[in-house]
Amino acid sequence: MSAGRLRVSVDTDACCSMGRCAATAPQVFDQDDDIGAVVLLQAEPPPELHETVRLCADLCPCTAITVTED
Repeated sequence: MSAGRLRVSVDTDACCSMGRCAATAPQVFDQDDDIGAVVLLQAEPPPELHETVRLCADLCPCTAITVTED
C-alpha cells in the first residue's frame, strides 16, 4: 500500500506567530525572523512526516495551515 500525496499550504496573513508548527515539525515549518509568521519549507513533505503535519494543522490556533491529501 503506497502513501498518498499530502500537500501543505499556509496563510501567513492568518498566522498568529505562536510557533507550534515550527517547534513540532521543523523539517516542514519555520518562522520568519522579523515578523514571526510561519514559513513553509516543504509543500509536499515525505510520508514519514504526514502524521506530524496533520497534527500541526490541528494545533494551529489560527487555522493558518491547510493540509490536502489525495
